[in-house]
Amino acid sequence: MSAASDEDRVAETKRALRILLVVLVALVLWGVSVAIWGVPGLYIPALVMVPVLMGMLIWISRG
Repeated sequence: MSAASDEDRVAETKRALRILLVVLVALVLWGVSVAIWGVPGLYIPALVMVPVLMGMLIWISRG
């Protein structure tokens, strides 16, 4: 029983690290866009994400 829970913990840790890596890469890319294009590099990605996040909220609410 302990081996299965250890495997589950390892799989969960890998999944969490992958998610954190994706978030970190997205933040770095956003920072690079601000460094290259200035203020439009700050707000245009956020503006683009509004419909994406709205769709995700609708998808989550449907269960």
